[in-house]
Amino acid sequence: MSVADALSPGALAFAGIAACWIMLPAWVPNPTAALFGGGRSIDGGRILGDGYRIFGDGKTWRGFGAGVLCGIGIGAVQLAAQSHPILALLPAHTPVSVIALSIGALLGDLIKSFFKRRLGKERGDPWPIVDQYDLVVGAFSVLLLADRDWMVANVTLPVLVAILVLTPLLHRGMNLIGYAAGIKDEPW
Repeated sequence: MSVADALSPGALAFAGIAACWIMLPAWVPNPTAALFGGGRSIDGGRILGDGYRIFGDGKTWRGFGAGVLCGIGIGAVQLAAQSHPILALLPAHTPVSVIALSIGALLGDLIKSFFKRRLGKERGDPWPIVDQYDLVVGAFSVLLLADRDWMVANVTLPVLVAILVLTPLLHRGMNLIGYAAGIKDEPW
């Protein structure tokens, strides 16, 4: 495929649709973790030697579990639906890709929270760029470990660019919705 073909409106539109299809199991866990979260924190309230919590109150077992299950749930719907002739044109998810993306997205968020605490940032403090891409880094890291061949075959450069453009837009939109619904304390 030539550069002109790759940049054609049709190719760019397909890359955007493929990006959405690929990332659904990674995009769903964070907002559903916030929606269904609460209860016992993952770090159990423990504080490290730097005087800050390991993760903070916002990272709970119930939220993590609910987020992963919802990501896997949307992935299961995709797995069942991808045999439809129109959807068969999109990258074919596998159970491994769905599970890796779902777990990886929340692990990325959890690791980001660990480093956020190390920097002395409180829960809800903005951390531009990192707040938007933690789930992508986590999801792709776990996916690379779980099924590198699937990732290389399906996350092409145009699809990756679409993911990098769409993720912060969706992140912002979901945060505004969560704030308006009273689920989040801040709109970022």
